[in-house]
Parts: sequence; C-alpha cells; structure tokens
Amino acid sequence: MQQPLAYRMRPNKIEDIVGQQHLVGSGKIIWRMVAAKRLSSMILYGPPGTGKTSIASAIAGSSKYAFRVLNAATDSQKDLQIVAEEAKMSGTVVLLLDEIHRLNKVKQDFLLPHLESGAIILIGATTENPYI
Repeated sequence: MQQPLAYRMRPNKIEDIVGQQHLVGSGKIIWRMVAAKRLSSMILYGPPGTGKTSIASAIAGSSKYAFRVLNAATDSQKDLQIVAEEAKMSGTVVLLLDEIHRLNKVKQDFLLPHLESGAIILIGATTENPYI
C-alpha cells in the first residue's frame, strides 16, 4: 500500500519547509536551534494541516537524531518505554507526541526524567491552545 501524499512529500530538513517562515526561516528561532545543534523540547499548536508534524520531522531530519511519532491518547506507556530505551542505547531521540493535550499524568511522570536528562527531545503537537 502506498503512503498518502502528505507523508511522501513531508520535508526532511528545515530548508525544505514551505511556509511558517516566522519559525523556520533563516535566522528565526527553530532554524537557529537546529543550526546551533541546541534543540529543546517545544509545543507546536494550531489547526490541523498547518505543518506541526512536518516541522517536527524536519527538525529531526536536520539534526540527524532518531525520530519517533506517538499519539498521547492512543499509544501506551510501554510505547514510551520503548522510545526511552532507544534513547539510552543510541543517544538522543526526537519524539513527536501528537495530541499532547490528552497526555495523562502517569505518562507525564514517566517522561519527565528523560526530558530533564536530554535523552528525549519532546515536540508536542496539539490543536488546543496551551495559553488558554
């Protein structure tokens, strides 16, 4: 089965992103983080189709870190444990956690030490405004 067009056309590096230039354009915040190899966890929010997953994928591709995608609502703590083990074995992993607004406290508590140590760089994606 062939992947959907959005997956096949997803950018592999920051320079390939079309749009969102206030974030990923030359000299802007995400571009500078990638160029300096100083990534930090972040939350991307906005309506569906605005490029949250594409930006996360491009960040991982530009930084050469392993990239994993999980869904906070449907994936289990065991899935998070697998990502944490991979981070211990191979170094830093960029984790895109979709629907992060639905992440329960048990999973939050599990992730915290891995985020604090830098083993996992979390990019949370949500359609919910975290500032409200």
